[in-house]
Amino acid sequence: MIEDSSDSASDDPISTDDPLPTADESPSCYCRLGGVFDQLSRQYAMQVICVVGAIGPARYGDIDEAFENVSSSTLSARLEELVDAGYLSRERYAEIPPRVEYDLTPTGEELCRRLEPLLEWAESQEKSDSAESA
Repeated sequence: MIEDSSDSASDDPISTDDPLPTADESPSCYCRLGGVFDQLSRQYAMQVICVVGAIGPARYGDIDEAFENVSSSTLSARLEELVDAGYLSRERYAEIPPRVEYDLTPTGEELCRRLEPLLEWAESQEKSDSAESA
């Protein structure tokens, strides 16, 4: 099970050195985390969190530029869902033309830190899969 060590900011909360459970040990069951996983498993949700985390307060156009072939309706829906879930904040400025910026909330920042290794691993898997099929 992943433990959060708030004693030191330099401690990596996700250790790849932790051994996998043996046949004698029962792995933790995360079955009750459906709501969080339902939210994060939606198309581009994890990537949006990490993009906003990487570029800081970001306007819609900045986020859109980070993706290829994402419809504006899909991106708008993910942004709205992530704001509603409390991972992103949405700041609207009373300007002409209107300006809206998205930023990570503290919960979103923690999520982003925890997603980065997973997305890096997934990217390396896709690269190795495409190299094997070439």
